[in-house]
Amino acid sequence: MSCIFCKIINKEADARVEYEDEDTLVIHDKHPAASTHLLVMPKEHYEKLMDTPPEIMPKLFEAVQRVAKKLGIDEDGFRVIINNGRGGGQVIPHIHIHLLAGGRLPGFH
Repeated sequence: MSCIFCKIINKEADARVEYEDEDTLVIHDKHPAASTHLLVMPKEHYEKLMDTPPEIMPKLFEAVQRVAKKLGIDEDGFRVIINNGRGGGQVIPHIHIHLLAGGRLPGFH
């Protein structure tokens, strides 16, 4: 499979891992849009949100909560973003959540 996230999950490509459990992997974005910019993904490949079984989403959001607490951004606040499909801004065809924090966050307020 040519999916870069699958390669990272399978240890075939490098990434700075922040958190990992049986179902999820959290890595630092190589091109951060904020001082804290992490990508939270399931270890199983699902291309888009609409392809992802509903039971996977709580696992992803549990990873978001764990990492937010670990990094101490849970109190001050953070943003979670899911880009779905090319028209929704999704660049990597593997469902993932962007977790952003620190300073003035890009985008709408």
